[in-house]
Amino acid sequence: MVNHKGLKLRAAAGAIVAVLVLGGCAQGLGGGTYSRTEARRAMTVQFGTVESVRGVQLEGTKSPVGTVAGAAVGGIAGSTIGGGRGQAVATVIGAVAGGVAGSALEEGMTRTPGVEITVRLDNGQFLAVVQADEGERLRPGERVRVLRDGGTTRVTR
Repeated sequence: MVNHKGLKLRAAAGAIVAVLVLGGCAQGLGGGTYSRTEARRAMTVQFGTVESVRGVQLEGTKSPVGTVAGAAVGGIAGSTIGGGRGQAVATVIGAVAGGVAGSALEEGMTRTPGVEITVRLDNGQFLAVVQADEGERLRPGERVRVLRDGGTTRVTR
């Protein structure tokens, strides 16, 4: 005889692990993190002085992965309740609640600290750039480089 509850619990645990693993795959957003497509591409470089640095929070990813995995877990959990029509209703309610919870879990787990860096460029212009905090600890008065490539801008030493 097959133990359906144990099988369902293992499936739920597997879905949760998938959310956690995929949540860790978010692309870095710091000044020292480059995507593969940015390699070997020319960037415009400007120089300036840091005017201010302020801590901010970068919201987490909101992909369908968390929602789908949460819905699967919730649906499996709901299907263990009752029988017949009650079981079907519990499965749907569990799937909807699980989807909402899975999405929130993914967003919360991929949220990261960031910094808003205001730079006075050498031409007198001000520029504010938000990027992930990778421990560079930029300080007001420090000379920095501002690198731009299309829609991407980063501040580095």
